[in-house]
Amino acid sequence: MTDTMELPVAEDLAGALLDLAVPHEDIAELLRLRGRISADTGLRRTLESAAVDLVRDMGRIGGGPELPRSEDLESTGGALARYFPVLVYVAALPAVRAYHRERAVPDGVSRRTLADLGRHMALHRRRRGTGGLPVPGWLALHFRGELYQLGRLQFQRCRLREPIGAAVRADGLPYGPGDYALGLHIPDFLGPLTPGACDRSLVRAREFFSRCYPEEPYGVAECHSWLLDPQLTRYLPEHSNIRGFQDRFRIRSDKTRVADGEPVEFVFGDRRLPLESLPRRTTLERAIVDHLRAGGHWYGGHGWFRL
Repeated sequence: MTDTMELPVAEDLAGALLDLAVPHEDIAELLRLRGRISADTGLRRTLESAAVDLVRDMGRIGGGPELPRSEDLESTGGALARYFPVLVYVAALPAVRAYHRERAVPDGVSRRTLADLGRHMALHRRRRGTGGLPVPGWLALHFRGELYQLGRLQFQRCRLREPIGAAVRADGLPYGPGDYALGLHIPDFLGPLTPGACDRSLVRAREFFSRCYPEEPYGVAECHSWLLDPQLTRYLPEHSNIRGFQDRFRIRSDKTRVADGEPVEFVFGDRRLPLESLPRRTTLERAIVDHLRAGGHWYGGHGWFRL
């Protein structure tokens, strides 16, 4: 990988941001910050160094670098601290796209995968009312070749860890801790989680990884999410999309960690919202709210199935 990376000129930066589905209301601010960074030698070096670190060992599973944290940039002002990781990802774009070409990743898959940056910026604005990224480091998976958008679902190259790996082996499959697995993620803003959409994503995943990563045998898919909390079956209809999604998995419930904030954040937009203010318009909203109002808790579920 190259040892130097820099932001494109302003006109090209605007085009890159549009390709990444960055919301239009954020583009002018990012262009302004580009000028500020270019005029400040220290900021420019920090950004270029972060971009180089991001793509070092491109494609290696796990162990990506830490991006500069907001608190490290507090003295530069709120907007720069919030937007800085976005500009790091843009500076790394040429290396990411070169890696995708080397791996024969189809252009449409590359484009939709990297456009998740814009979706996360939309999430940040919905939850906090400002520009930025809710979890800046999460996008490193996309920009390091570890995660790909394939239809309705996202698939992360990973390895089985305990206790799922031991459960897979105990079930008689020839896989266990340390073996390759595909981690499933369910992005929002992409419509219903229908069985048909999931089936098509899984077909695409089998084809994609066998072609682009033939040296990595993926025999198992896994998922870690509040959507796999078995308690949801008490509230949702038998033929609901979420129950259909759960039915794909062998599920292990994890009641060691309360995760009440996760369904509130993903369904209502902000985990800090007062419980009494949450609406009950849909079956899922009523399930989440009624369970919490009755004194119950939501937990993470961990599941797997053979591909």
